[in-house]
Amino acid sequence: MKTVAAAAVIVIVLASGGVASGSSKATVSVYAAASLTDAFPKIAPGAKYSFAGSNTLAAQIRLGAPADVFASANMTLPEQLYKDKRCSKPVVFTRNRLTVIVPKSNPANINSVYDLRKHGIRLVIAGPTVPVGSYTLQVLRNMNLTGVLANVVSRETDVREVLAKIALGEGDAGFVYSTDAKTVPGKVRTLKIPAWAQPKVQYGICVVSASSNKSAARAFVKRVTGPTGQKILVRYGFLPRVKPKAPH
Repeated sequence: MKTVAAAAVIVIVLASGGVASGSSKATVSVYAAASLTDAFPKIAPGAKYSFAGSNTLAAQIRLGAPADVFASANMTLPEQLYKDKRCSKPVVFTRNRLTVIVPKSNPANINSVYDLRKHGIRLVIAGPTVPVGSYTLQVLRNMNLTGVLANVVSRETDVREVLAKIALGEGDAGFVYSTDAKTVPGKVRTLKIPAWAQPKVQYGICVVSASSNKSAARAFVKRVTGPTGQKILVRYGFLPRVKPKAPH
């Protein structure tokens, strides 16, 4: 029975193309930030994906979830896993920026970040332990706008939930990544956050230590950080990862 099962897995992987041609005989399981939902399957169509808030995925990995790769919307979570010997040393694979979104009809007449101070605004953000939620709080601190937190009506578990609520008109404004806002252009309008107030949004990727499929996991990371993966990420609105400076 084991032989039959193994053969079935190989057939499935070969049929889906795997992570990269000839890289592995097993399908790589990737736990990735919700904001990567559209881009990652284009980079490696044959991988098995679990998309959610990075903090939720990190917690699942700590509980023994069968992940081979962890791709987080920040560096903090994978660095904590690395410190606890639960994943390889994380590397930055892309960057992003935050933006404010409002429903296309914009019933609350919000035209700048400062308009979020209006009384009665229904503001939707992610929870503080979710990377985008943490970045949101950084923006508000940078702009001396922490008072707008009094207008928060919902704290979501990932960025796509914030996006959905605003797109459906269930909130007047929300903070998301600029890449997420691009996925529903006909449903939301974006308001720029000043460059000086932007947090340092870096995404980190690592191979999970408990993975029994490390060769495929490393191949996936190499594909994401290589020219093909980087080109696709930029196409989806992500920013190029910063390459380390060469030693002098």
